[in-house]
Amino acid sequence: MRIVLSLLLASLLLLLLPSTEMKKTGKGRGLRGTRHKLKHDRVKIRGVRRHSRSDASSNCLESVESGKVFVDCQDHSLTTIPSSKTWSKEPQHLLLARNRIKVLHDGAFFGYEGLISLDLQQNKLFLVEDGAFEGLTQLTTLLLQHNRLQTLSEETLIPMPNLRYLRLYDNPWNCLCSMDSLVRTLQVPSNRNLGNHARCAEPIGLKNRKLKQIDPELLCKEPDPNDNKTDPIHPLEPSPIRGKPDATLVCHTYFFPHVWMDCSNRGLTEVPLNIPEETVHIDLSHNSINHLKVREFQGIKSLRILNLSTNSMERIDTGSLFGLLHLRELDLSNNSLHFIQYGVLEDLYFLSQIKLGGNPWVCDYSIHYMVYWLRLHPAVRHSGLRCHSPPEHAGERVEHYVNSYNRDCPKEHQNNRPDPDHTDPELWNTPMEVQGGELEEEELEPSALRMPQKYQIIRLS
Repeated sequence: MRIVLSLLLASLLLLLLPSTEMKKTGKGRGLRGTRHKLKHDRVKIRGVRRHSRSDASSNCLESVESGKVFVDCQDHSLTTIPSSKTWSKEPQHLLLARNRIKVLHDGAFFGYEGLISLDLQQNKLFLVEDGAFEGLTQLTTLLLQHNRLQTLSEETLIPMPNLRYLRLYDNPWNCLCSMDSLVRTLQVPSNRNLGNHARCAEPIGLKNRKLKQIDPELLCKEPDPNDNKTDPIHPLEPSPIRGKPDATLVCHTYFFPHVWMDCSNRGLTEVPLNIPEETVHIDLSHNSINHLKVREFQGIKSLRILNLSTNSMERIDTGSLFGLLHLRELDLSNNSLHFIQYGVLEDLYFLSQIKLGGNPWVCDYSIHYMVYWLRLHPAVRHSGLRCHSPPEHAGERVEHYVNSYNRDCPKEHQNNRPDPDHTDPELWNTPMEVQGGELEEEELEPSALRMPQKYQIIRLS
């Protein structure tokens, strides 16, 4: 009996042993499977993240203008420089303005050796390493304005021997010894377009001083500990008299595909100074410029588009648009203009469009100049020229008002030409003195201008 029981137990053990091994094996396999799945998910997540970054750059616009390849990645929330392999063609112009790039590491533009211009303005840059622009030997234009840079060394510019235009303004430059080499480079006479308008933010004694004007020797000079003055190296200077705002500081300048300035919504009360002469487009809309004065845009000979809409503008002086010979588009809409003074538009030989809507045009004799100028320039497209007052003409087209004004003009003011057949032929060669003295004032004219026994009758309206 005992033998039988032992045999049964042994058989049961033999049956249970494989299943136990299988469970153990299954358990290990399940753990390895879980680990493998977790690893796979992590790789998948990395892949999704990489894909999301590539999506941001894939939305950039690639275009060709004048045989040059442009890549426009503005306003794409980029935090790094996209790989050069992203584009179908090697770009010559790379636009990266208004992103979130904070640091440019060494070799950041590897693969972009053909770049001619690079726009990095309005990012969050606070650090540019010395080798960031390595390989950009063809670069001629670099825009770094409107960032958070405090220091930059000359070594950063060495890889760019063809650099001709460098914009550094609206950065909080800390004018200490680390800036010595850069300041000396900017002040070389041949570098007249490098670093214009850039100013120190610190130390307090050099605040608002231009980098191209400060003395480099003072940057590395140690203060005298025995001197009780607050800042012996950089003495405080009186604040300058407040004048017109500087366009390079309050406006955003874009260079591609052409030079244009965005000065909208800046709280301006007058046209700013230092607008670059090569500017093609200026947007001064949504400010508080209520008076346009004489020669406000003098010297900006390349200007094609001028937007002055929504400024509560009440007056435009004759000569305020002087020199804008190539202006093509003028926007004066949504202001407080009652009329345009005589001569304001005389220099605009190539104007093709003018927007006039949203102004309280007063339909009286002062508005006639605007209508007559438009008649003499039929190629100019215009819109929004409607009477706002007086009430009897409200909503009427100004051209219709002027036509009705001339049609309803009193007879005594109209040209009154008598029929020449009613003129007595016998009087044609008779001296005017004999004809009742109609032109007694003719005696005041020099006698050399008078033709004896022969007069021409001219009737003035």
